[in-house]
Amino acid sequence: MTWDLDTLCHRRVRYDDLMPCRNAFIDTRSPGSDRKENFTIIGPGVAESTDQHVHISEPHGFNVGGARQPDGCLNSQHSHEGAEVFVVHTGRWRLFFGPDREDGTLDISPGDVVSVPTHMFRGFEKLDSGIGFLWVVLGGDDPGRVRWAPNVFELAKQYGLVLLKSGRLVDLDRGEPLPEDAELETAPDAEEIARLVTPSPDRLAQCLVRHEDLRPNPSSMLAAPGVEESSVIAPAASGDGFGPGPIVGWWPHGFHLRMLRMAEGSHTPEYHCEEPEVIFVQSGRVRLVSKAGELVLETGDTFTSPQHWDHQILADIDTELVMVRGGDAPSGPQKRC
Repeated sequence: MTWDLDTLCHRRVRYDDLMPCRNAFIDTRSPGSDRKENFTIIGPGVAESTDQHVHISEPHGFNVGGARQPDGCLNSQHSHEGAEVFVVHTGRWRLFFGPDREDGTLDISPGDVVSVPTHMFRGFEKLDSGIGFLWVVLGGDDPGRVRWAPNVFELAKQYGLVLLKSGRLVDLDRGEPLPEDAELETAPDAEEIARLVTPSPDRLAQCLVRHEDLRPNPSSMLAAPGVEESSVIAPAASGDGFGPGPIVGWWPHGFHLRMLRMAEGSHTPEYHCEEPEVIFVQSGRVRLVSKAGELVLETGDTFTSPQHWDHQILADIDTELVMVRGGDAPSGPQKRC
């Protein structure tokens, strides 16, 4: 397929054009959580509100979203059925584990990547001053439902929010009626909570890669003068010379995540991917160059590359890109024949 520049532009989501939802979840009015913004960039996400805007609905095998919060703002304790990966774009954050935040914490900073295991309670808070942004990858085309801790339900009732078993959020304070014969979601009981156990600190340490610990693979097909590609999440070996890890996970991911560092003036070889590839600009600025022309990506932008689309990446300044490729064992970048 031939891609024109206008069509490619519609596959780019500018950071400044992100459309937030401020009532995405049942904790939207809970004290400390009422200032957060939720974003669904690719795929349906896990939002409970019909107000959530989806930027790109095309199925990828994974979802991409984001969370933007000021200092002191909380995301309440919850559990996911599928993979949830945080890439820290800006700000310092603290993850809390356990239904009542009793099972420990983990502090993360810009460039750090953490994949929180499924079926355990987690929440997070923005620590430093100003606004911070987490870029988030969720496993699967349907990432499943969020399961909230008991105290989240208790607080929501005080602020007129009710969650249905279907996953829909009803705002009673805004005059939204409960559907006839609606079944209300209930808080997890002691038996369910016991199943959503927090792994040991040693196991959780296997789910984190610090920015300073990234190690480039010189065998990467994208490696070139000034260009280094490092593996972050790899459930299995890929077809382009990367082995499993450093984050493998004992739960399904359905994608690989890497970091691509590019020095000013550097460029990758021309390549394409057979699987979906999503690029996020962690820092810097690049140009994607193809027969269609040039497409610029700035810091904070997200772009989804068409499959089998031949292109090069050129760095105008020192740049760091997050690259997500679909599948447990993707074939990876392929040079143009």
